[in-house]
Amino acid sequence: MTFVRVFGVPHHIRVDGTGPVCLLSAGLGMAWFDWDPVVPLLAPYRTVVRFDRPGLGLSGHARAWPTLTGEAERIACVLDAAGAGVPATVVGHSLAGFHCEAFARLFPERTAGLVLVDSSVEEAPRGRRVPEFSDACTRLGGTMLAAAGVPRLLGPFLRRTAVRVGRHSGGDPAPGDLVRRAYSTSRFLHAVVAENARYRDQAVELASLRGRVPLDAPVTVLAAYEGGSRGWLDRQRVLAERLGGTLRVSAPAGHLVMLDRPQDVVDAILET
Repeated sequence: MTFVRVFGVPHHIRVDGTGPVCLLSAGLGMAWFDWDPVVPLLAPYRTVVRFDRPGLGLSGHARAWPTLTGEAERIACVLDAAGAGVPATVVGHSLAGFHCEAFARLFPERTAGLVLVDSSVEEAPRGRRVPEFSDACTRLGGTMLAAAGVPRLLGPFLRRTAVRVGRHSGGDPAPGDLVRRAYSTSRFLHAVVAENARYRDQAVELASLRGRVPLDAPVTVLAAYEGGSRGWLDRQRVLAERLGGTLRVSAPAGHLVMLDRPQDVVDAILET
């Protein structure tokens, strides 16, 4: 475990294992320890790099609104800090799928492969009509909630609830002290509302990037499937086809595939 400054913000980084480099980036509002079930299975074969985006996990307060290009550059800086001088396989879950795809397009010489774990998908994204007003409302709402003590009172509870909903079965395996440390702070609240507010903007950025910059790395899309409606699975299949990649299905699994079926995540990484 170490801390390095990226864009002026202290970033928490964790490196485990040996071998070719693999970077794991978690979804909206998640922390480095959400990959804990995957790391022991992957570390014998890969040097595994995990990190917390600003405000999340143990990283410092965010200083700027998130952008897609900024997140791709953040991944590059994290790999530099981890001493990764060789191309890496980048693995993005949910929202971080946008970030990792952008990295693969903008830094092809540093990308050995791209794995999207139940990635966010926006087929026809539309930008916000009045982004400045939306940002101001988001900032004000976050400030008011923080002042009311909402992170301390409800942060860990909401985290536990979200994990239960996001899994096929089971609760939150994360240690209680880490959950309290990561989810009871105003920095977490501001970070998660900012990432959510800028989601549509990043989807629009990615659509533009896809039209301008090719993707040359091998791609695997790992989709979660719990049975029932196949709508989400079909969208993940279309994503894999659009990126010229391979679709793998993890079943039964909820959105938090790394917690439900960590071996499926490892297999997808090793075979990409």
